[in-house]
Amino acid sequence: MKIGILALQGSYFDHQKYFSNLNVDTLLIKEPHQLKEIDGLVLPGGESTTIRRLIDRYNFMDDLKDFCSKKPVFGTCAGMILLAKEVVDNPTHIGVLNVRVKRNAFGRQKDSFEEKIMVNKVGEVEGVYIRAPYIDQVGDNVEVLAIHKEIIVAVQQDNILATSFHPELTDNLLIGKYFINMIDKRISKA
Repeated sequence: MKIGILALQGSYFDHQKYFSNLNVDTLLIKEPHQLKEIDGLVLPGGESTTIRRLIDRYNFMDDLKDFCSKKPVFGTCAGMILLAKEVVDNPTHIGVLNVRVKRNAFGRQKDSFEEKIMVNKVGEVEGVYIRAPYIDQVGDNVEVLAIHKEIIVAVQQDNILATSFHPELTDNLLIGKYFINMIDKRISKA
């Protein structure tokens, strides 16, 4: 198994370290053709507008949409924004996750915080929220996995997992294990 981490901008090194702590091979994805070498993909936190510009500059969009339709994908923070079908007051990016998100919904950088949260199917994790988005509307086939103070912060839609928070900035590996299990199930079905 090999997990790719989109390495255009954002916390991709933190994700690489996170998954190496789970003894999983990772590949930093900097070119579209590399998507053919991986079993699952992480879209890391960062600045969603900047990541989108780089996706366009390096002609990733069609390959990302194709990958997201077939294999497991995990979007963290900005990655959630990139995956969403609708972004409040902003353009849609990849648009494969049937949710509407609000960018910077928890406030500015100075409003960042950490708080324990119970994630269905996963367990209790530490949520690190940095200028985090949240989901204010879910559509068909989207399962809500976690709610923080009545706000949706984690979902799954078939092969797509997304969180408002950054599990890669903690020592809790439960979300990573869950994503690895998603990939294992997909591989065993192939």
